[in-house]
Formats: sequence, C-alpha cells, structure tokens
Amino acid sequence: MFRLLRLLFSSSTGLIVFLWFLTSASGKSLKVVTSWLNPQYEGKTFHKVLVIGVAQDTAVRADFEDKMAVQIARPGMETIPGNQILLRPDPHAKPDFDYLRAQINSNHVDAVIVSRLLRVERKVTSVPSSTYIAPFPYYYSFYGYLGAVYPVMYDPGYTREDTTVRVETNVYATSKPDGDLVWTGVSDSFNPKSAKKVADALVKEIPKRMEKDGLLPKNDSSK
Repeated sequence: MFRLLRLLFSSSTGLIVFLWFLTSASGKSLKVVTSWLNPQYEGKTFHKVLVIGVAQDTAVRADFEDKMAVQIARPGMETIPGNQILLRPDPHAKPDFDYLRAQINSNHVDAVIVSRLLRVERKVTSVPSSTYIAPFPYYYSFYGYLGAVYPVMYDPGYTREDTTVRVETNVYATSKPDGDLVWTGVSDSFNPKSAKKVADALVKEIPKRMEKDGLLPKNDSSK
C-alpha cells in the first residue's frame, strides 16, 4: 500500500490541471464506470477507516476528506479525514511514508480509502455547416419550386468541446505490511462545472457503489 501511496502522492501535481479544467467546463454528472471487490473481503467489517484525497491544494483535499468521511461512516465504524492526522504543510513536499505508516499504526487504522485523479480528457467535435431547404411539395412546378427553395436557412456550423474527468478510488486493508487491495472503483465526470461539483458527486456516488458491491452496509440513517 505504501509503495502505491508514494506513486499517488508523487503524481498529485496533475490535480492543478484537473482543477483548471473543472473551473472552465460546463457540467453534467458523475458515473461510476467500473468497480471490483476483492472476494476475500466480502462481508468484512472495518472499524477505523482513514480517508485520503490526493491533492496539492490543501483546502480541496480537506473538504473532500471531510465529506467522504461523513458519507462512509456507519455504526461501529469510525472514519478519520486524512487532514486530521496527516500533516502536509508544504503542498510541494514529498510525503514522509515512515510518518504515514506510524500514523496509521498509532491510530489503529485498519483500512484506508484513497482517491486520485487518473486523467482529464478533452474532445473537440466540429459540426459542419448545413443548408436547410423549406419543404418541397411544389418541385414539379417551376414557380412553386423557386418559391420553396428561395427561403434557404443556413447553419454556419460550430465546435463543441467535451471534458471527461476520471477519478480512481481504492480501499486498502492495513493488515498486511504494504496493505492489501480491498476495493477499487473508477468514476467519470462529464463536463463538470466546478471542482466542488465533482467532489460532491464523488462522495455521493462512491459510497453507493460500495454498498452495492457489499463493501459497506446500507446506511440506515439516510432518508
């Protein structure tokens, strides 16, 4: 787990570009496109779960971790936002994995949830210009034909840009020295309006998929 976390944190610079795209795009919704539950952990109950958002922007990270921790909390399971026990005062500094391991052990964390940006895709579609002619019931009459085709409607065409933001969320059990993959899910956000919209949709949809896959029990407190 710690080797993978090292890779995740080292790639977090891409989140700056991620946030830039989120700010400049128009919005649709988030969809979990794939997920997988390790059958060895089916029905497994975790008691203390740490939530980590891989981001250099500490405000964005903290907001995501706080909200996700609330969403996945269940009776008998304590959730800890990463910003409460993991100090990262310098967003450009490399994480101290000895410190991370010590914090996980000292806080008796038995599972870790990590979300990170996978990629941002931009697709530009050009819609060509078109000419629309009024209905032609009078084609067999010269004057009827001329009267029908004269009022031509012209569409000059346009260019449409679509943005897809893909985020990966993994759950690891800490029972093994390097951690063990319990669950993984990949979500796509289409033309998101803002970083907050993506984060809010993520913390709403990911716990639902975890419930569906049998990783989390149903949240009876939700109405």
